[in-house]
Amino acid sequence: MSLVSQEKKQLVVVGVAEIALSKKSDDVIITYALGSCLGITVYDPELKIGALVHCLLPSAKKHPEKGESKPSMYVDTGMMDLMQKMKFHGSEIDRLVIKVAGGANPIDKTGMFKVGERNHTMLRRILWKNGLFTAAEDVGGTKPRTISLDIETGLVLVRSDRNEVEL
Repeated sequence: MSLVSQEKKQLVVVGVAEIALSKKSDDVIITYALGSCLGITVYDPELKIGALVHCLLPSAKKHPEKGESKPSMYVDTGMMDLMQKMKFHGSEIDRLVIKVAGGANPIDKTGMFKVGERNHTMLRRILWKNGLFTAAEDVGGTKPRTISLDIETGLVLVRSDRNEVEL
């Protein structure tokens, strides 16, 4: 199923520093323009519940008040918020299928700031601490991406330029 055929479904658009969770089989959660940001999908295939978070920066450590008020802005607080929401809706952590896209350096061609790389490193650290791993990734490079999660099937698609791949 491509993003084009998903038009028959209800799109739930996630903006920068936002999160969405759905149990509706006709929903497709999607976020656009992932540059250095990470789009992280989490899916429970047994309960058919899924969520997507669009994280801008790696850590809320320097801005804890912002991490509390807008946890999805940061990978560390956003990922923990995402996991708590899934658990609240009955998901078991060991059932979750985690997929990620983004973490590119579209503007920083010199690699001076490495925000995308730092975002991805933070995600891997959080997952490792919780005994979790990603099932699939499309990260790095310089091209922006769009990621979507189909709640009915758990299908995750990533589009970059005119190419579309299933994660």
